[in-house]
Formats: sequence, structure tokens, C-alpha cells
Amino acid sequence: MINSIRGLKYLFIACLSLMLAAPSIAAVDINKADAVTLAKELKGVGAAKAKAIVDYRTKNGAFKSADELLKVTGIGEKLLIQNRSNIVIGTTETAKK
Repeated sequence: MINSIRGLKYLFIACLSLMLAAPSIAAVDINKADAVTLAKELKGVGAAKAKAIVDYRTKNGAFKSADELLKVTGIGEKLLIQNRSNIVIGTTETAKK
């Protein structure tokens, strides 16, 4: 009994360690986020791609779907797949600022 409790304790500590070590990526509204936020929150998106997203949004208006990111220079299918679960499409009122 004591060994099984000790084993559960170690298992709990291991799971907790993995959860804390995992990178935390928050959902990002691609219609409102600035370039710094996009670069920070989206995997594989650095300063140049984040700026391209903001520039595209400014020129063309709000994104209606995450798939529209494929129209942005430098954003490909693989990058979209990596980030799809973290992308939010919010209201479009403020997108063209």
C-alpha cells in the first residue's frame, strides 16, 4: 500500500512538472493582435511574419477565417496547421486600424 501511494506521488510530481514545463501558448485574435503579440503567441511566426500579417490586415480588412492567413506572404499550410487551435477570429470592427 505504501509503495503504491509513493508511486502515485511520483507520478503526480512528474505530471505536474510536464505541465509546468510545457510552453504556454494563448489564443490570439488575429484581427486585434499587434505584431509583437502575434510573434509571441504563434509558433513559427517571428517579427517579419507578424508584421506581414498586420500589414495584410490593414490593407485588406479583417480576417474572416484563419484560412485567410494563407494569403499573407510567408504563411504556409504547415504554419497554419501548427497554430490553428490558437487562432481566434474576433470582431472585425477594429481590424482596419
